Amino acid sequence: MNNKGEQTRHPDDYRSLLLLDEISKGTELTQRDLSKKLGVALGLINSYVKNLISKGYVTVSTIPKKRFKYYLTPSGFTEKTRLTYQHLQNFTNLYKVARRDFNSLFNSIQSSNIKKVVFCGVDEVTEIAFLSLQETDLKLAGIIDNSSTGKVFFGEAVRALEDVESMGYDLIVITSFQNGAMLRKRLIDLGVDDKNICDISAGGWIRRIEG
Repeated sequence: MNNKGEQTRHPDDYRSLLLLDEISKGTELTQRDLSKKLGVALGLINSYVKNLISKGYVTVSTIPKKRFKYYLTPSGFTEKTRLTYQHLQNFTNLYKVARRDFNSLFNSIQSSNIKKVVFCGVDEVTEIAFLSLQETDLKLAGIIDNSSTGKVFFGEAVRALEDVESMGYDLIVITSFQNGAMLRKRLIDLGVDDKNICDISAGGWIRRIEG
């Protein structure tokens, strides 16, 4: 398999793209800021940033009050362009796979006693799930996420994961490209029964869209 094929098999590429994109904006960001913006654990952000620096894609300078500012190098901008193109290709495949599988899921549960679903996670996959839901009689009871609280998604205010207890639902559907496993674990930690959580991305989205 060629190098490009190998690269597209790593879901870490997507987070690297998000990091490079944030850093390219030129704003003063700490690793904690990046963690909150991307919804990724602080320890992972530290690991990703160190990796990008070691590859020569990012440089860092110290600014007052022991803070740091990150910059993209010329090779960093080139890598961001490559990853963006790769992501667009992956998204085309993701749309086809996710649209098919969400249609199958919603059509199957529509014949059961399930009437109201909650979406957990907000990104590209959520939009695809929403489109598929509109083709059924199921009702969207709400949307929850750990990093997009307060945002509005197709007219629905995104609420915190902790609000799930007060939402009338029959099933929670994981609708995240990058954070599905983490969101599922967080819901279980909050006391949600695992049987009430559905995640169709078993094995990871990247693996599924390239299968």
